Amino acid sequence: MMDLSDAIAAIHEQLPELGERIAERIRADVPAYADESLIPFDSLRRSCTANADLVLRHLRRSGAPDPGPARETGRIRAEQGMPLADILHAYRIGFEFLWSEILTQARTPHTTVPDAQLVDRSAEIWHLFGLYAEAVAAAHRETTAELAVQRGARRSALVEALFSGVITDRITLWDAARELGLPERGPYSVVAAAASSPGEEPLSGVETSLRQAHLPSAWRLLPDQQIGLIAVATPEAEATGLRILRRAGARVGVSPRFSSLRDTPQALRFARLALAGLPDGSPGVARFDDNPLAMLVAAAPVEAAHLMNVVLKPVLDLPGLERTRLLGTLEHWFDAGGSAATTAERLYVHPNTVRYRLRRVEELTGRSLSDPHTVADLRAALLATRSPATARSPDTDQATSTE
Repeated sequence: MMDLSDAIAAIHEQLPELGERIAERIRADVPAYADESLIPFDSLRRSCTANADLVLRHLRRSGAPDPGPARETGRIRAEQGMPLADILHAYRIGFEFLWSEILTQARTPHTTVPDAQLVDRSAEIWHLFGLYAEAVAAAHRETTAELAVQRGARRSALVEALFSGVITDRITLWDAARELGLPERGPYSVVAAAASSPGEEPLSGVETSLRQAHLPSAWRLLPDQQIGLIAVATPEAEATGLRILRRAGARVGVSPRFSSLRDTPQALRFARLALAGLPDGSPGVARFDDNPLAMLVAAAPVEAAHLMNVVLKPVLDLPGLERTRLLGTLEHWFDAGGSAATTAERLYVHPNTVRYRLRRVEELTGRSLSDPHTVADLRAALLATRSPATARSPDTDQATSTE
């Protein structure tokens, strides 16, 4: 009878060959390790040899095990993009192979080891496997998290560079597009969504939803907005993107489509103007091209507030209820294409009531709703009353100070 340590020592003497055989077994049994471009065989062989050496030394001398090399393996494999499940599978194969070799050596005619020793040491080797697997997993998760943060930071920086116009030359723009997963040519659209509190994502999960609809996008979260760049190759793709944006129930502005990433900063301005044109507090998706006049009003809030004061001040100075009725009727009349009957249906009133209110607006403002010039003034002034930016203007405070 011999001690198991003798069998282990005999195995240890074959270490270089042992490491190579373990590597070959792992490569044969775990498909992810078969990719030479991902993990070169020489790298795998060195890792297997080092880990086998570590285990055999511990089994020969006992003492506290050292999980350091296992942690290093977990870190390296995470950087190589190897899934954790495949790494743990490879570790199990390596330990099973090593223990099988020890058993074979222990049961040769010249080194027969008592079964009691084999049972005791088998528990020890599987305890080692658990310890090393835990070290590999912890290091892999830590490294993966660090890499995700780094990738997220770089991606965010590239998106910011596109929105700010820092990147201008064609080659760098193409490189940025490829890294962000965007096509090198448009059309694209820019989206700006208002956040109700700093750091909140008003369009949470939008990138995943767009990706599932085969719409590549890139996003950046700002303190007050979430802004994004979406590739919309066709009108159908744009319609799909708008449906996804509407599902969020947020306040969203969308730019016109554009073909070059150089135009991203201007498109962001258009998207923000579309967002500013939404009624204050009302969710919805506003496209810049849907209402160009509203966009012009939003683009010049001070001038729009002055126009509103000049055109609608007599109406705005009315008591709250009457003012609301007249402005609401006027807005519905515009939305109904100037039809008093349609306006009456929408307001659940008689058409004569609508006509009376419209005449009252004409009398107060001195502007006729049959004159195209004054109708344009009234429409622009009315849009200004809905704009949050205009509502914050000092001119607006003066125009609405009387109840």
